[in-house]
Amino acid sequence: MADSLKLAVAGLGTVGTGLLDLLAERGEAIAQRIGRRLEVVAVSARTRDKARGGHDLSRIRWFDDPVALAGDANADVFVELIGGEGDPAKAAVEQALKGGRHVVTANKALIARSGTALARLAEAAGVTLSFEAAVAGGIPVVKTMRESLAGNEINRVFGILNGTCNYILTKMALEGREFHDVLEEAQALGYAEADPTFDIGGFDTAHKLAILTSLAFGTEVALDAVYVEGIEAVTIEDIRNAQDLGYKIKLLGVAARTEDGIEQRVHPTLVRKGSPIADVDGVFNAVAIKGSFAGDLMLEGRGAGARPTASSVVADICDIARGVRIGAFGVPARQLTPYKRARMRAHEGGYYVALELYDRPGEVAAVARILADEKISIASIVQRARGSLELNGPRPSPRDTAPFILITHDTLESAMRRALETIVDKGHAVAKPRMIRIERL
Repeated sequence: MADSLKLAVAGLGTVGTGLLDLLAERGEAIAQRIGRRLEVVAVSARTRDKARGGHDLSRIRWFDDPVALAGDANADVFVELIGGEGDPAKAAVEQALKGGRHVVTANKALIARSGTALARLAEAAGVTLSFEAAVAGGIPVVKTMRESLAGNEINRVFGILNGTCNYILTKMALEGREFHDVLEEAQALGYAEADPTFDIGGFDTAHKLAILTSLAFGTEVALDAVYVEGIEAVTIEDIRNAQDLGYKIKLLGVAARTEDGIEQRVHPTLVRKGSPIADVDGVFNAVAIKGSFAGDLMLEGRGAGARPTASSVVADICDIARGVRIGAFGVPARQLTPYKRARMRAHEGGYYVALELYDRPGEVAAVARILADEKISIASIVQRARGSLELNGPRPSPRDTAPFILITHDTLESAMRRALETIVDKGHAVAKPRMIRIERL
């Protein structure tokens, strides 16, 4: 058996401890598979006296500074599990790459913000930058896109990339509960942070989508080009309306190649019941990929947690131990092309619209004319019970209003937004309509 592969691990939180658990439980089996043992020789964390799953770290060298750890010449691989797009994680990874050490990271924020520059740095140093655990936890989507689909042109990748949001939307649908009530439960169960903005605002999904976009299309990572909407505005009425019309609401990240450039968007989406992505519930994640030869693929699994994420970290380490060397984004970093952003308002698809009109003769006809002027075709229109739509701020008596739900055929988003602005400006609607995109998956 070859010499052991020596690991320096920065960060001993949930994932770091999960990595120690995995190596303790599966270390011998892994060594038999790859022909080398994986040995943790040095670690860094904020506190030394914290209990970490009963693991004895007394014989392992300890560094208070992760950047100093990254420069340790005794380690072959630097495993970054600190998190955050800036220092010390960024400085430590740069130090390791410059020193000729391979890097494995679970840090989506760092890769989404600085992935292109770090990939170039790794390539110049002749080492590997791997980040399977940065996207969708235990789901091997990075390896699938970077290696298994290397012979395909990928035109679209989309998915449920945040378990917190998926849990909240699932609970709202199954139990008929309001958003904030389910959010409080998710926080109590540890599925949501005390400050949940990064998750429910769609930003966590945006980080992961930016990485998938680069893998899919060979572009430089462009986090700031992602259009982001969260789930905060989704109401229980929207959930019920979607169910009645044969849909579920999911927070999706979608990246697609268009004639105008590449779309990257995160937003609540109506997906048809019975479609594979609609059946992914609870804290689970899923990524769907459209390949030119492989066809439609979907990978589903746990997108977070100590054990699933540690599994992906070890998968990257095993590749390094085997001598597998692949560009971070599937192509040489110097060949990553500049990102060309498609205009968001050029997006074409169907739309769900919840609006409350004044209950006066001719209002529905007027709305239909406004939509027709924008060449928007209505697939269905349903009048709901009076007062069934939840609106913010002061409003007329429910007796003076009529709630409607519209489903449109595919149309340009720019046309849809113009039509809704006109409906409000001309005084037909009580308040700003709620619009949710429909994806034809």
